Amino acid sequence: MTTAQESVNKNLAYYCKCFANLNVHSTRERGEAHYKPILLLSIIDLIAQGIINENKIYVSDNLIKTFNNYWNVLGSESYKGGLYYPFIHLRRDGFWHITYQPAFDGPKPKTINKLREAVEYANLDSELFNILAEPNSRAELIDTLVAVWFSSNRKAIEEILEVNQNFINVAEEETEILEEADDLDREPRFYLRKSAVRNAFFRKAVVHIYDYKCAFCRLKVRRTLNQNIVDGSHIKPFSQFYDNQINNGISLCKNHHWAFDQGWFAIDDDYRIIVASDLEEESPNAKPMKDFQSETILLPTSERYLPRLESLHWHRVNVFRA
Repeated sequence: MTTAQESVNKNLAYYCKCFANLNVHSTRERGEAHYKPILLLSIIDLIAQGIINENKIYVSDNLIKTFNNYWNVLGSESYKGGLYYPFIHLRRDGFWHITYQPAFDGPKPKTINKLREAVEYANLDSELFNILAEPNSRAELIDTLVAVWFSSNRKAIEEILEVNQNFINVAEEETEILEEADDLDREPRFYLRKSAVRNAFFRKAVVHIYDYKCAFCRLKVRRTLNQNIVDGSHIKPFSQFYDNQINNGISLCKNHHWAFDQGWFAIDDDYRIIVASDLEEESPNAKPMKDFQSETILLPTSERYLPRLESLHWHRVNVFRA
């Protein structure tokens, strides 16, 4: 295969495969060291928040803090976190490239200060960086990392929910600090409360609670570890409220997620479906939306995960168009 052909094949599917097959350190006693997945999640989130806006990744305070935040939530207690380790070793996976400082000619750095002295910056394959600039592709790569490197050891819903709650706790602490701080002349910073990775664990938890089924139509289709037909959807939008509590979530297939966000249907306080009266439908191979009027949605088996009535009321008042 020629170099040109290899470049053409470096698409989203190619990088999903790369992310699923990272060369991570592992021992029988301590299990896998998730340095590389956590570094990638950190970089992707900094790209999502506009803090990394060119394909040069420096050993910045934002990257160090973001990596440490994620390590505290996701890292194994069997390993000691350190950005210097994956920053150097990720180059073995083929899509990560390092430009060293011109004067550097020493051993591999084993502290953050030594890493800064050694490295000018790192960069991703240009194809990968361009893919990460697109929100939907970015979300799929995040979901791949979450599904392969973190969910495989967290199959019990309680453990997935614990990760989501840990993210919420850290974000609440961050919000309290921000409210007390002077925001004038502040450099752009990463905020965990806006985290795209945090949302990935929210989505994973919500669809798991609903057994990967759409709460509206009960559709369930799965293809791979990280691909299924339903989304963990926010009832009150995350972009406004930063609310990743599970009871602000509902599992919906792609069509009904879009329709819910557009206000084409709502859910009442008895969890019954209310469909907008002005829909014009042709649905020869599926049940029309209007025929779901007054049906009860699929609900989680545990009462504490039921969609929050306050969130459903907010959606009816602010989004639903009867």
